[in-house]
Amino acid sequence: MQRLFKLASPDGKKQNWLARIPRRLAAFVVLLAAFSFAGWGAFELAMTRLSPLPLAAAAEVSVTVLDRNDRLLRAFTTKQGRWRLPVSHTDVDQRYLAMLLAFEDRRFWQHGGVDALALGRAALQLIGNGRIISGASTLTMQTARLLDQRHDRTLTGKLAQILRAVQLERRLSKKQILDLYLRLAPFGGNIEGIRAASLAYFGKEPARLSIAQTALLVALPQSPEARRPDRHPQNARRARDRVLARAVSAAVIKPAEAERGRAEALPNRRQLFPMLAPHLAEAEVEAHPDRTTHRLTIERSRQAVLQTLLTERADLMGERLSAALLAVDHTTGEIIAHVGSPGYLSGDRFGAIDMTAAVRSPGSTLKPIVYGLSFERGLAHPETLIEDRPARFGVYRPENFDNTYRGTVTIREALGASLNVPAVRVLDQLGPDLFIGRLRRAGVKPMLPVAAKPSLAVALGGLGLTLRDLASLYVSLAQGGRYVSLVHRKVAAAQKVRSGEIAQDAGRTLLSPVAAWYITDILKDAPAPENARKGRIAYKTGTSYGHRDAFAVGYDGRYTVAVWVGRPDGASTPGLIGRTAAAPILFDAFARLAAKRTPLSNPPPGTMRVSGAELPPNLKRFGRMTSANQRPGGFQKSPLLIAFPPDRSELELIEGAGHDVMPLKAEGGALPLTWLVDGRPIPSEPHRRQTLWQPGGPGFTQLSVVDAEGRVDRVTVRLRQ
Repeated sequence: MQRLFKLASPDGKKQNWLARIPRRLAAFVVLLAAFSFAGWGAFELAMTRLSPLPLAAAAEVSVTVLDRNDRLLRAFTTKQGRWRLPVSHTDVDQRYLAMLLAFEDRRFWQHGGVDALALGRAALQLIGNGRIISGASTLTMQTARLLDQRHDRTLTGKLAQILRAVQLERRLSKKQILDLYLRLAPFGGNIEGIRAASLAYFGKEPARLSIAQTALLVALPQSPEARRPDRHPQNARRARDRVLARAVSAAVIKPAEAERGRAEALPNRRQLFPMLAPHLAEAEVEAHPDRTTHRLTIERSRQAVLQTLLTERADLMGERLSAALLAVDHTTGEIIAHVGSPGYLSGDRFGAIDMTAAVRSPGSTLKPIVYGLSFERGLAHPETLIEDRPARFGVYRPENFDNTYRGTVTIREALGASLNVPAVRVLDQLGPDLFIGRLRRAGVKPMLPVAAKPSLAVALGGLGLTLRDLASLYVSLAQGGRYVSLVHRKVAAAQKVRSGEIAQDAGRTLLSPVAAWYITDILKDAPAPENARKGRIAYKTGTSYGHRDAFAVGYDGRYTVAVWVGRPDGASTPGLIGRTAAAPILFDAFARLAAKRTPLSNPPPGTMRVSGAELPPNLKRFGRMTSANQRPGGFQKSPLLIAFPPDRSELELIEGAGHDVMPLKAEGGALPLTWLVDGRPIPSEPHRRQTLWQPGGPGFTQLSVVDAEGRVDRVTVRLRQ
């Protein structure tokens, strides 16, 4: 045996080869160590020459607007036009993470950026087969490639990825690297990141995915354009099924689950990203361009329901008509739904215009405030009698909507029927300046014509308000007359509660608690619109002059809802009135807000719940002993008015009995009557309220009538031939 281990040396001497093995092994180890040290030194030198990680560019994400529960309302693309939404591994279905690691990087949690076993296997397969059989790219290496935005498949490119991967592992934790991959991975087109992909292909957040959806999202980043399900469904299906098979072999899912996943249909188109409360979201982003995340008080599910409601109603109303809606939790002032138009992208309806912020004439919706002020100042009570008869206030002569008059009515009836003349009578006693001042004290900024002073017409909507202003006023009514500021930012709402601002709001009031309750008690009995679901809400409708705007505003014990219907361009729409156009939407909105209504508030201390006969004498009839048309004792006479021709009218001359004659007609007043034309008396029957007048020719003429008690009414007309 010993001869087997004896070899001849170059000098012919024999030596023991076995004895020389430790010396050779030591030399090999030294040589290997030298090469390793040199390689490590070269590697570390290369690491020091690497540019810093481009994390700033990776940090750029789509601006997102979230609801009160951090659910997505709207997202915006990045400056490069990409959908890249913020996401973390905690936001993703955990089965997705398990399938991702099983398919892409089984030893992700163990390696330091490079999987040596996978790298060795890939090298042996390349040598043995002459081509690449399997890759050795880890999730960290893929993330490095995404950061550098290079996909070089050469040896140099792979070495660069390895260096970047190690740099990543030294700088970030495993969870941070995983979050980067989930944010940057490509999914076809301008979709980046798992969250954007889940919304684009499945219309939902990635927190809960089906097995098939999970497998598709794992497969897409390997070849995002070639596997897009909306363009290459067969490629997408094959890639998805391979992921399912790998997940089964890795014991991540069961074979039965994979079978169900293979049977599931692929998405055939990209979904639209959420666009809830788009006007409010856009305004918020413009107001705070430095923020990437915006949180609103909007409640996503209610916003979606009410947005759908307005879209459905608008489709029934016609192409040009639009609508807007605000829903407020009046206990806090938080806006929970904001619908600026039925369709943000609708060109026919000017959908991009936020009609909750447009200044419009509110019609009769301000009458409750007028009557509430009279209750507060002790001038009236809901059971106080008031006259609904033709009346003139200087040159202003209001008329009821239906051009009829009801005579003596209670204020409850006048407000319930939305009569115009009684409301103007009340405002005439209060004064328009008091009314406008109270609106401003309640946080509302009414718009009047430039240099114009408030007039009696403001009682009927002769001013400009936004829908948000109107909602704010009715929030105050719902809160017993207390001012409650409206908020739409979640942070602002939280700060408001912490700072005690809600309590401080009580220092600013619209009406006294008793006056506000009287208004609520009247409005709760307003009849529901035809075919609307009845509900215990207090509400009021309004229609602007010329049928340009229709309003309905109402509240229960928790929510206040304001609705507008009309054309954004301000054009008139014949037949458009609040009761038939806006009120049905209001009632439907309340039905969709909550299954059960919150009861209205109980009467506060000091409320007089009595009949008209039980009222004090000064409250039995409105304006007693204050009007020039009243006698002591409270017996009221009808005012003297010229009923025909109307003031500032243009009339054709009428031919009769061979002469051009004009009928003149008066209402009210004490007989006998005297008629004058341009200050000169004309022949007339003094004990009749009608006469005929023969004008001298076309032109402007002033007509006057004087009754037995010296009261006068005048009109100016233009006659044409």
